[in-house]
Amino acid sequence: MARAPLVLLCDHRGATSQIERLQAALGPEYRLVHSSNLRTSLERLAAEAPAVLVVDPLVLGRGGELIALKHARGRDQDVPLLVVVDGGKAGFALDSLRGVELGPWDLIDRGASDAEFRMRVARLASEGRLRREMRDLRHRASHDDRTDLLRPDAFEARLTEHFAAARRHGFNLALVLLDLDRFGTINKELDHTIGDLVIAQVGEVVRKTIRTEDVAGRLGGDEFAAVLPYTRRADAATVGERLREGIKRLSGRPVGAAQDVAVSASIGFETFDGQDLGDAMQLRQHAERALREAKRQGGDQVVYFRSLTGPRRSDI
Repeated sequence: MARAPLVLLCDHRGATSQIERLQAALGPEYRLVHSSNLRTSLERLAAEAPAVLVVDPLVLGRGGELIALKHARGRDQDVPLLVVVDGGKAGFALDSLRGVELGPWDLIDRGASDAEFRMRVARLASEGRLRREMRDLRHRASHDDRTDLLRPDAFEARLTEHFAAARRHGFNLALVLLDLDRFGTINKELDHTIGDLVIAQVGEVVRKTIRTEDVAGRLGGDEFAAVLPYTRRADAATVGERLREGIKRLSGRPVGAAQDVAVSASIGFETFDGQDLGDAMQLRQHAERALREAKRQGGDQVVYFRSLTGPRRSDI
């Protein structure tokens, strides 16, 4: 049975009657957790996953307690906020909160009836649930189910965006492409279950290797890519080596397999200084050419496009 939605009451004014009042208003349909000051509220918010925050602020002004609570919520802006105010201060509260990015929020008069408290909490909880569902749907539409990396179309869109920004502002950019070596053998000699496990593990290596500002995607099958903003050749080569080493360490006997599996990757990358390439397609073609050269040389290595010479470099 699903647990009742959690309501976190941030009673920063210390009105103990507010606890009893809200508990009576919400009834057994909700679980109520109480905090009596901002510090405790922040700790509770970090430890719990409330459906609604009910905040009776000590000081209601632009920013302050509400902004601190917003930052504590981090990227999850779907926790709705119900702010308790005195009826005569509703106009001041609206002026204070106007323009402040708080996510879903509402005001309620401290003297409102139990029925109104219950109705507003229920409405906010429903809105928060709907927003989370929509966010999850958008995430699933743009991210690969097995690796949680971007799907090909979403990755290509981000690559184009980053290339345009690098050209506009003149900063460095790198594109890293990787392809698993002899991955078809794993599926052929073992089974697709083991192959799927390896793909998921490679996705985890990619996620742990790149920075927050980087963008990674699964381009299909056993092909992966990463866009590295503000990255020069030396740093891109370091990322490539970390990826190669991390993937190499996946070799061994996966759970459920009858034999060891050798896992490695061929990696190719190209860089852009904001001026020296025509478009994102050229960046992609160069990285693909470097990847093919890594494959040609036997795999399990990193190749930089501009290290190629003669016909090989021009063969794009």
